[in-house]
Amino acid sequence: MTFDEFGIENEKTLMLLPGTACTWQINFGQVKDILAQRYHLICVNYDGFDGDASIAFPDMITVTEKIEKYINDNHGGRVDGAYGSSLGGSFVGLLVQRKNIHIDHGFIGSSDLDQGSPFVAKIMTKIIGGAIAGASENPKKKKRFCKMLEAGIGMDINEETQGFMDQFADSLLALNPKTISNEFYSDYVTPLEDNISIPGTIVHVIYALKMGKKYEKRYRKHFANPDIIRFDMQHEAWMFEAKWRRPVVDAIDKCMAG
Repeated sequence: MTFDEFGIENEKTLMLLPGTACTWQINFGQVKDILAQRYHLICVNYDGFDGDASIAFPDMITVTEKIEKYINDNHGGRVDGAYGSSLGGSFVGLLVQRKNIHIDHGFIGSSDLDQGSPFVAKIMTKIIGGAIAGASENPKKKKRFCKMLEAGIGMDINEETQGFMDQFADSLLALNPKTISNEFYSDYVTPLEDNISIPGTIVHVIYALKMGKKYEKRYRKHFANPDIIRFDMQHEAWMFEAKWRRPVVDAIDKCMAG
């Protein structure tokens, strides 16, 4: 794993946790500069995403333990904020519920928080593995794979989003195959508790309404009194559509100042 730190040295700390199949450079690449002008950033790349293709992503708990160790060793066991994009929101939930470090403001970034049985997870992982296999060498299969990603995320493709999707797909296809299957499977089967409530921690949800109404029920199921901030945007659109960048950053600023 890697932890890259930059931004304002003595400002509030904001940890950035990327989503499925993403490095922080891809996930937060278009918003890191504006965040670095406000905070001291701690940007995380999980095992399997740190440039060493021989190492695959292990599982959610192993990675969570490594994040906790880094924060305990280098930041006195606490951060002011942690933004988890998509799958990264599962890490925020685990870090909060385990109480081995303290997070003042946990941000759940359009996370689906989908969970189920190992049996279902194995079937879904096999389907995704089949879609990835050979897609980097076969243009037609890569196109079908990209369409599957777009449908799964619920993304409308335009000039701004296409560049992100191309970069995301190329990155995903270049990873160790075990990384994606391990990440997807482990996220699906690792339990997130219900009604998580930690004194001194506020969980904020950056809720992309175009994902659908069912997700709000999950947020309210797992977190006691979450601060749900609604945007009529696609899944994490502020990462790649300029019109959403300022509104979402302003919301983060308001929460972090509280």
